[in-house]
Amino acid sequence: MNKALDKTNRVAPAQPALPTQADLDTMLGLIEAARTRAVAAVNAELVDLYWNIGRYIIGKIAEDGWGRGTVQALAEAIQRQRPTVRGYSARNLWRMMQFFETYRNEPKLAPLVRELPWTHNLLIMSRCKRPEEREFYLRTCLRERWGKRELERQLAGALFERTVLSPPKLSPVVTDLHPAAAEVFKDTYMVEFLNLPPGHSEADLQRGLVEQLKVFLIELGRDFCFVGSQYPLQVGGRDFSLDLLLFNRALCCLVAVELKIDQFQPEHLGKLEFYLEALDRDVKKPHERPSIGVLLCATKDHEVVEYALSRAMSPALVAEYQTCLPDKKLLEAKLHEFYELARQQAAIAAEEGACHA
Repeated sequence: MNKALDKTNRVAPAQPALPTQADLDTMLGLIEAARTRAVAAVNAELVDLYWNIGRYIIGKIAEDGWGRGTVQALAEAIQRQRPTVRGYSARNLWRMMQFFETYRNEPKLAPLVRELPWTHNLLIMSRCKRPEEREFYLRTCLRERWGKRELERQLAGALFERTVLSPPKLSPVVTDLHPAAAEVFKDTYMVEFLNLPPGHSEADLQRGLVEQLKVFLIELGRDFCFVGSQYPLQVGGRDFSLDLLLFNRALCCLVAVELKIDQFQPEHLGKLEFYLEALDRDVKKPHERPSIGVLLCATKDHEVVEYALSRAMSPALVAEYQTCLPDKKLLEAKLHEFYELARQQAAIAAEEGACHA
């Protein structure tokens, strides 16, 4: 009898606590962070290895007269001694030498190359002719965290040349309210990935941008976030809709985008300023900064844009979209003329300064 009572009164063992979703998220975050650090550490070691190999061979060429035949023999010897080791062909050894030669006298850039994968470094080194161009892509690639494919796309799209030759056209209000905006926005955005026909409509453009949103946000920059398309705004008793509404984390503000498939007209700014006023009054959160408006047009006359923006009362800018990649060689020629003109002007200024002295 006592045994029976003992069985009925026995307390069941406590069930083990189950992990919550928050616990799982924390663990996965720790794992991913460790994996990211490990990959970065391996990449830095690999790039450092290639740097040291390049430096060693350059030293042997200078001291012992090594030539192409010697480097070829070295590559073949490595293959015989370590047949499972890949990536040390004569061609790759020469690339390592070029890598060291390119950055050996660039103390600002040498630390940056160790933060990028070797394939990124090869692309930048082989396609960029000027130190300032290499620096531009190194820093932009790190900031935007481009993959190889996006880096290739931006190189083909001559982003550096376009940035130097055509800085973004901002209203004075943008500069006053958002001093960093010039580094966030572009004068031209490439949307060749939409494959738009020549006679496309604004609806075609908007639909394409939304359907290819991931690629479009990469083109805009990594701090842009999508809020909505045909975003509804109600003022008084009337309903309006904004083509695209974005948010920029770096500037901490809403970004209103109006699309125009024709040439920029000054009257376009009036509608955009109206939308900005509505956003700041009814949509913007208290901690956010004043909204910025972007008119994205098919074409624009730079002088007309300058006149229109000079007295604009709202933070706005005018940019172009291009449906095909630009002629890189033409832009390179224009950039050469730009640098030559700047060099001549600097020389004249130096001469005038010497005369006054």
